[in-house]
Amino acid sequence: MGSEILTYPFIFLALYFESFLLVTYLSKPARERRNAPTTTNLSGTPQVAIVVSVWNEETTIKGTIESLLALEYPQDKLSLILVNDGSTDGTPAVIDRFAAHPQITALHEQHAGKFAAMNAGIEYAKDAELIGFLDADSLVAPDALKEIVAAFADRDIDAVTASMSIHKPRTMLQRMQYAEYTLSITLRHAFASINSLYVTPGPFSFYRQSVFTRLGLFKHAYLAEDMEMAMRMQRAGMRIGNAIRARVYTKGPPTFRKLLKQRVRWTTGFLRNVLFDYRDLIGSRKNAALGLLVLPLGIMAIGSGIFLFIYYVTQVVQHGLHMITLVQAVPLSYTFSWHPLTWFYVPITMTTLLGTTLMLSVLAWMMIGKHISKTPGKLALNVVVYALLYGVITPIWLMYSVSNVALGTRTTWR
Repeated sequence: MGSEILTYPFIFLALYFESFLLVTYLSKPARERRNAPTTTNLSGTPQVAIVVSVWNEETTIKGTIESLLALEYPQDKLSLILVNDGSTDGTPAVIDRFAAHPQITALHEQHAGKFAAMNAGIEYAKDAELIGFLDADSLVAPDALKEIVAAFADRDIDAVTASMSIHKPRTMLQRMQYAEYTLSITLRHAFASINSLYVTPGPFSFYRQSVFTRLGLFKHAYLAEDMEMAMRMQRAGMRIGNAIRARVYTKGPPTFRKLLKQRVRWTTGFLRNVLFDYRDLIGSRKNAALGLLVLPLGIMAIGSGIFLFIYYVTQVVQHGLHMITLVQAVPLSYTFSWHPLTWFYVPITMTTLLGTTLMLSVLAWMMIGKHISKTPGKLALNVVVYALLYGVITPIWLMYSVSNVALGTRTTWR
């Protein structure tokens, strides 16, 4: 019982965040955004450019381009800019096959990183009022751009993010990510209603051209350029919105090695941007929700995940050693005999009850995210996989990321 007290502060923080999320989700701005109509009359719509930065994606880029060409948007108002970032596989040939299309421009650059390729696309799209980006391993729903443009009807909005989900999950890890992304849909929607988004993800985030005119282009930003740009916008007092029904599908890493690489890049990018370049946002009253709640809780969540993992591993080892001691003192005939299980032996503690409550609330947020975004796919099996794997796998990349930041280890893209 005494050791359980150590977990209470972390459980309290989790419950506090759940309460904050509930209040935010039920707030008037969030309700208004969920009920906002989609633009149906596309006459007089803004000129839009979508930049796709590509590096060694010959197996995925064709599907990405085809999904963009299927967008329900006037062709004379939409241009697609494909930027080959010095690919060494068959990507250039695939891009060139689409270059004859009147909506498509193909740019071939020297390999300088994703941020440089995105900047090349921005420089080319001088006439566009809205500039969006799509990763080369992602697909968009036909009506996604209409949803994005509708969100820009609010003139105070300077950037808009979409609702991401995993495309056709097959492996156990992809199923885990499907459930995780469904939860993120709800979080992003709630945070956007109080202007607390600190990342504009690569898959189908859009900006007004004026954002780049005022703030400049993308930076390397520890390989987290989309996060750095969002924080730069927050520092400048700009607003980032969310189009809850703008669906984009990305192909989640199928193996542990690739998933670890991706998440270490994301987490180290977050820590380095927040703690080094944008630490003035923490505690800032200019955007109190972001500075006093979202960013501090994000940092605390990383520490909590590592602490709780170490705590529970220690508890398992201690209980295991205790059971070995008991087995050695009990006759084998009793040890291997059948003992009926009853509810009396179930270890119901305050930690167990609170942990169960938190897990059920997470499940509820997943169901809400799937419903309000109209994301296709079945959630049940993916939630089971999430419950079994997420708490075991996540601390690994959290510890790896904290170690990289502390030691100054450079993070690589792949």
